[in-house]
Amino acid sequence: MKIKDGYVLREVAGNWIVLPLASETVNFSGMLTLNNSGVVLWRLLEQGASKDRLVKALTDEYEVSLEQAASDVDSFINKLINTGCVEE
Repeated sequence: MKIKDGYVLREVAGNWIVLPLASETVNFSGMLTLNNSGVVLWRLLEQGASKDRLVKALTDEYEVSLEQAASDVDSFINKLINTGCVEE
């Protein structure tokens, strides 16, 4: 899974937000704000990370169980799919 071209992550006034570029603005509705774990996952998805890699990143970075990390990754990926930011 990978972040589609045309979307960038930027820090604005202490908040991390996803911004569509040029042609992607037509397909993007609303604003996507990420917390710190979302930023970790986004950066890995920019590199085409697998779900297993995303789960491992959360368990390595935070004190969270494997089951909770997997659930959080699923929720995050679903949010990105719904906004059209990822290629499967």
